[in-house]
Amino acid sequence: MALRYIPLHLKHPATPKITHFAMLSGLEAVVRGTLISTVPIAVYDAFGTASNLSTVYLFAGVITLFWGLLVPRLTQTLPRRWVYSMGCLLYVVGMALYIIGEQWSVVLGILVSAMATVTTFVCLNAYVLDYVPRAELGKTQSQQMVFAALPWAIGPLTGVWLRHVWAPLPFLAAGSFALVLLAVFWLLRLGNGKQITRAKGPAVNPLAYLGRFFAQPRLIIGWLFAVFRSCGWWVYVVYVPIFCIESGLGDKLGGVMLSITNATLLLSPLMAKLARRLSVRWTVRAALSYCATTYILATLLAPWPYLALGVLFIASFGLVMLDVVGGLPFLMSVKPSERAEMAAVYSSFRDVSGILTPGAAYLVLLVFPLSGIFAASGAAFGLAWWLAGNLHPRLGTERPSRGGA
Repeated sequence: MALRYIPLHLKHPATPKITHFAMLSGLEAVVRGTLISTVPIAVYDAFGTASNLSTVYLFAGVITLFWGLLVPRLTQTLPRRWVYSMGCLLYVVGMALYIIGEQWSVVLGILVSAMATVTTFVCLNAYVLDYVPRAELGKTQSQQMVFAALPWAIGPLTGVWLRHVWAPLPFLAAGSFALVLLAVFWLLRLGNGKQITRAKGPAVNPLAYLGRFFAQPRLIIGWLFAVFRSCGWWVYVVYVPIFCIESGLGDKLGGVMLSITNATLLLSPLMAKLARRLSVRWTVRAALSYCATTYILATLLAPWPYLALGVLFIASFGLVMLDVVGGLPFLMSVKPSERAEMAAVYSSFRDVSGILTPGAAYLVLLVFPLSGIFAASGAAFGLAWWLAGNLHPRLGTERPSRGGA
């Protein structure tokens, strides 16, 4: 009888809004932004060379790839809200491992942090696909980036500064914000999404829905754009700071560049509006060709480090544009019945790029100097530009209502 006196809005959570998802993205950006310029330097200090750094990231990428594919099955065993919560707590465990500071703990810290990222990413994308109409996906992407812009702008420089004050400090800060993320998630009461009833049949094998993914060329191409975009960011985030150190420019310049670059995320609504006017296909191809040209040019200018870094900084604007529109070809092609499974497949782009980038970098460094990684990245963007020619010309453009006069 006491239930009748509980306010209705407390008994039944309201339908989540786009702003709620953007808020969660912004808080997670605080965690990851604080670490993004600190962790590569910490790994470099622990292992000594860029080749060893690549090996560490390659190992972590392989493990987290399989973990990401298991997350949908985990959400069939446990409620999605608990899986998302586990992802937040994995961030806290990862920060504790970084603070220990031994080689083994740094490796485990990278692994656990990557597992945390993919877990929260899969769950959040499943929530978005549950509650956001297809026509609003572009708006959702841009608003998430606006909320994440300030954390990504301040975080890298702050992380480097905190590390110079006291080495464990950036990890303590990131762990604290992971707990804030967990608290806000529960305050928003997102629940378990629309599909909250437990399936009566056996849990889906995580490899079974890969067949459905490979049977849909539009999903494959959209996923590849995410992979190439992520590889470009990997090079910018991990190897540009190392390039600064090996060129004698110190360990702070990379963090400064990344902070300034991330501030351009504030322009993402304008970029999204431009993409809707020009079509996703045209915008994606323009951004890919821009990145290919600038990354290759940076390799040619490597003997003059400041010029090379200037070109890479300019290249990062193309990466931001790809962040805005690069995921739309995939998200707009997902069937409603495959939301959770395809959200897991889509999230694997992080782990695949985490395998491809350090693996390719290791091979490049056997023959070429560090700047050769920039050229390899430019070639990958060129391949992606060619693949983007298969996108529908009107993808993402505003279309007149069929019921109109």
